[in-house]
This record gives sequence, C-alpha cells and structure tokens, in this order.
Amino acid sequence: MATVILVRHGRTTANASGTLAGRLPGVRLDEVGAGQAQRTGERLAPVPLAAIVSSPLERCRQTAKALVAARESAPRVTTEKGISECDYGEWQGRLLKDLAKEPLWKTVQAQPSAVAFPGGETMATMQARAVAAVRRHDAAVEAEHGPGAVWVAVSHGDIIKSVLADALGMHLDLFQRINVDPASVSIIRYTGTRPYVLATNTHAGDLSWLVPPPPKKRGRSRAAADDAPVGGGAGPSVRP
Repeated sequence: MATVILVRHGRTTANASGTLAGRLPGVRLDEVGAGQAQRTGERLAPVPLAAIVSSPLERCRQTAKALVAARESAPRVTTEKGISECDYGEWQGRLLKDLAKEPLWKTVQAQPSAVAFPGGETMATMQARAVAAVRRHDAAVEAEHGPGAVWVAVSHGDIIKSVLADALGMHLDLFQRINVDPASVSIIRYTGTRPYVLATNTHAGDLSWLVPPPPKKRGRSRAAADDAPVGGGAGPSVRP
C-alpha cells in the first residue's frame, strides 16, 4: 500500500489579489506562500519520500523545491501534466468577485459535474485526468519501492479536492464541501480494497507516523491488511 501526500502550492500573488490564475504563466509564490511552503517542507522532512511529482506550473515547482530544500536527501522532482491546474479557459486571469456574478458560477458551486468552462475544460475531465495520474504514479511507486512507500504530489486546490472526492467515494457535485488551503497536506493510501483518506487540509502536526514500519513476518494475508479495522483500530504505531 503506497501512500500519497497531496500538497497544494503555497499562496501566490494571484491568490492574494483574488484572481483566478488558472494556467497563466508567471504566477509565483508571494512572501507568505514561500514561508508556507518552507514550513510544509519541515513537516515532511522526517518522512522518507520515494518520489516528488509536481504540476508543471511555476507555483507548484517552487513549492516542490521548498520541500526538497528541507531534506538532507530527496528524489528528483518530476512534473506531471495530469495534475496541472484546471483549464479555466476564458475565466483565467479574472477577479473572483467578477466571476461570482456570472451565471455559470452557481453551477460551479452546486453542480460541478455539469460545468464546462468557456474555452477550457469540463470539471469532470479535470477530475478524471487528475485521478488517473495520481493512481498511475501511486501504482508505479509501489511497484518500484514496495507497499510501504510514501510519495508527494504537489498540485492545485481544485485538483486535490477532486482527487480527495474520488477517494472518499463522493460525487463530483459534492466536492465543494472539501477545503484545501495553500501549502496544506492531505494524505491518501490506496489499497486493493479501497482508498483510505488519512488526512485532509492539515497545516501543522507531526508526520513521522508516515515513516514505513519494519517489514512484518509473513502470514498475514494482503486482503486482511487492506481491510478496514472493525471498531477503528489502534492507529499508527507510536515511535519514540
């Protein structure tokens, strides 16, 4: 069972001004966002990472660089178009306060599965490609590094929300109930039985419990390991 840590990029100049950046070039972390990315890197530093995969957009690559800077050793950052920002088409570059006056805004809020951004993509397409990319990388990480491997995907708010919705078994029309803040950490563990959402939108706290435990002796079936513990289980092992 590989585990993916979903990290949203830190705050940007566009976030601070209330602008929908989309895929516009030159959108960088502001001073607050750089600090957020640094703190997230410090949180993740104790966890061995098998891979760091980033959206190709600059703000995500900056955040991924901050994660690497906080570590003594780190894998090379690779980019993945499948987790790039939603293509908002003609909406990108506009102020959110103005977009809120558009008729399509209400559909974005209430029925995202029906949304097709003018000149852009549908939200259903956004979710499908993002989920496919995350699951593909997760399978590759587990195949190469084993079931205890942990890796990071650095992406965008709507992308991470859509991946979490899929893992939670939620219809896309409910994904606006999920919040994903800049530089927040959300965690999913995919198994043969189901995905497990281990955390969403966290900003602080010890993540050393994600360090893979020593290999167990043979005898416990993979199917049992993938099952949800009745009653909730004992939680992660406590390490000194």
